[in-house]
Amino acid sequence: MPKKETLYAVIDIETTGGMPNRDRITEIAIVLFDGKGIIDTFETLINPERSIPPEITRITGITDHMVQDAPKFYEVAKQIVTMTENAIFVAHNVRFDYRFIREEFAALGYTYTRKQLCTVVLSRKSFPGLRSYSLGNLIRHFGISVENRHRAMDDALATVDILGRALALTEGTQRTKRLINAGIEASHLPKDISLERLHSLPETIGVYYMYNVYGQVIYVGKSINIRKRLMQHFGGIDAKTDKFISKVADITYTETGSELISLLLESKEIKLLQPEINKAQRTQQYPYFVYHYVNEDGYICFNFDKSSVKTRKGKSILNHYSSKQSARGHLHFASSACQLCQCLMGLHDHPESCFYRQTGQCEGAAIQLVDKDTYNENAEIAIEILNKAFKENFFIITEGRNLDETGLVLVENGHFQGFGYIPNENGTKDIEEWKEAIEYMPPNPELNQIILQWLEKHPNSKRIYF
Repeated sequence: MPKKETLYAVIDIETTGGMPNRDRITEIAIVLFDGKGIIDTFETLINPERSIPPEITRITGITDHMVQDAPKFYEVAKQIVTMTENAIFVAHNVRFDYRFIREEFAALGYTYTRKQLCTVVLSRKSFPGLRSYSLGNLIRHFGISVENRHRAMDDALATVDILGRALALTEGTQRTKRLINAGIEASHLPKDISLERLHSLPETIGVYYMYNVYGQVIYVGKSINIRKRLMQHFGGIDAKTDKFISKVADITYTETGSELISLLLESKEIKLLQPEINKAQRTQQYPYFVYHYVNEDGYICFNFDKSSVKTRKGKSILNHYSSKQSARGHLHFASSACQLCQCLMGLHDHPESCFYRQTGQCEGAAIQLVDKDTYNENAEIAIEILNKAFKENFFIITEGRNLDETGLVLVENGHFQGFGYIPNENGTKDIEEWKEAIEYMPPNPELNQIILQWLEKHPNSKRIYF
């Protein structure tokens, strides 16, 4: 029995299209290869349970009739798991084949994960100078005999040939190992973190935590692929990587199932735990803030400033912003909505020459021409406006951590309140029941900004208003 690190499961699939979350597999071939010879093979057509587009049939030759009586994916899933166990998942453009197979397994409620090797990347490093590294061009370049291009077994066998040629080169085995391990040398990892530990991490969305030898969290991060991101951290060549290598003694993670929930959880944890290596990013995303105060004449005033420990100290902060323009824009809106003085809003510095007062748009509160109590009543409304990031109450509906649940993000009373998960079998839109599933969090203006930016980028995200 060859050592597991030298066993390669070379895989090729044919599909109904190019979208793993929409299209389905129509054929799969697996060739087990130990670097010297073929150990075993498996191939089958697969019934995709949907029609195959004509343009795909023209490329692959696979028709609806051919797959009509073929097994469905769930009928061959166990064999795929067993055959690829303890093997490295190899494909030409591995991201395509691996994502499709992971999606098929995810639909069955199973998390499929394997070490991966891409023969496109391997070929670029092993055979420099070629015009193209497509499978077709490599087949022509090396004179590989292939009867049926774009059929799974023929393409898989061609990929085995290319892999064998790369492994046979001087440094070929070491080059391959480096690619499998994302360029990480075991000798360059922290002494308490092994390559196997990194490979055991999930390829799912979530938040991860790095600890020092004293059990203190020194870094918090998020990723749509926890394993890949952590391997990138340890495979870099910058000062940050050096910190990870010298200080990290343990890693944990929390799967969230949702990119939005990961963003929120990461921000909350960084603010709560104050990790040493995150220091630089704690005020990076929202570097400006708006605050209010009472001046010596008793009027409620507003202003904005660039965020730092010094500037935030002692301030009654209302909100955080990604830019100076955003902060000024919110102040302008509140000023217009509540008919407040531009000078007392921090938007104009010279009350005597104020354009708004000269044109009759401001009554001159900055030079005490407006009753203080009346003005402050309006300013209190402005505080509420500036402090509220949202006008309506709603839930954002997200993916859950598995197929059996749904994620919820609650916005109520103008602010993000927390997130949670409900079982899909719940089925009802019982708002009070949903609220009971929420893990509530302390107020944090940065979390409001994360949601605002998310909704701007994802305007069609599902929301339930109440």
